[in-house]
Amino acid sequence: MNVKSEWHPDLQDPSGCRSEKPRTVGRTMVIDKGLGIHAFEDLLQTAGEHIDMIKIGFGTPVLYPYPVLKTKVELARSRGISIFPGGTFLEVAVAQRRVGDFFRTVQSIGFSGVEVSDGTIELGRDERSDLIRTAREAELLVYTEYGKKVFGSAIETKQLSYTVSMDLDCGAELVTIEGRESGVGVGIYDASGNCRDDQLEAVLAAVPHRGCLLWEAPLKEQQVHLIRRIGAGVNLGNIAPTDILALEALRRGLRSDTFVFADRARTADQEQQETAWCYEI
Repeated sequence: MNVKSEWHPDLQDPSGCRSEKPRTVGRTMVIDKGLGIHAFEDLLQTAGEHIDMIKIGFGTPVLYPYPVLKTKVELARSRGISIFPGGTFLEVAVAQRRVGDFFRTVQSIGFSGVEVSDGTIELGRDERSDLIRTAREAELLVYTEYGKKVFGSAIETKQLSYTVSMDLDCGAELVTIEGRESGVGVGIYDASGNCRDDQLEAVLAAVPHRGCLLWEAPLKEQQVHLIRRIGAGVNLGNIAPTDILALEALRRGLRSDTFVFADRARTADQEQQETAWCYEI
């Protein structure tokens, strides 16, 4: 239950940017790599208001006792959080020719969405589109992913632009830019996990609007960089459960890295800058 805070609004959110759920910008996706029920409940109790999506990572859904997985899904959905299996699991289903079985079980468990990716396998455009449409017909939200998981893989902006356009046309909610759970050596990140600004700028120039992207950014420095470059409204994913409040503090200007939000005595130029921080268009 969300209990109204005693803190003054200017102290709760110096940025003036954050909205309550359901949000259309500034969404946060958590990667769950094996939380037990009690840890999961603690996460939702402590930080549920700041979580928009939970990904049950990789192919781990099949490793849980069924009642445990079912309970986690129900708990997330009761808090208005979209919960879905990792895209690698659907890739397994494609490789095993068990896509129908996959979708039937996803629905029976009660997942609210799926992730469609080809980070490990190769998916043709028609097959990718069919998977998105099949999920939408099953009334599931679809989060697609662009990029390979191989270390050193880069982003082809023409292919990205086409993929984003087609995925959205087929009904995808967001397109995720691959960053893996490590945040190292793939996509816009170099071998040390630093953002490659040339790649970042190329991606931003290739998409119709920034709100359609979700950036996997498991490392704090990556989160800071993307918030400072794109704004507090940037969608961020693969966030560790223990980092949710820390990330929310970054978004709101409650940490030194984004403290510019906290200056409430703004000039006209600063007002314009704040709008850009909320979501640079």
